[in-house]
Amino acid sequence: MKKFTSVDEAFKWWLDNIYKSLPAEEKKGRLTTAWRDYTHKLGISEKRMKDILSEYGDVEVKTEVTFTPKTR
Repeated sequence: MKKFTSVDEAFKWWLDNIYKSLPAEEKKGRLTTAWRDYTHKLGISEKRMKDILSEYGDVEVKTEVTFTPKTR
């Protein structure tokens, strides 16, 4: 299991470690488009990154918000 601080960080890791090792025929189409969009900062949604990540493993995203009210 790998832990990341954001979906963006997880996707970057996936590109560097999983995508690069995929066979050429699997990299065609939407994966190549996602790689290009991310690498060249053309815009890729968090939903699209999560969808791709979920095809290659289990993805769980948790958001934690801590609020401490000010004392008056």
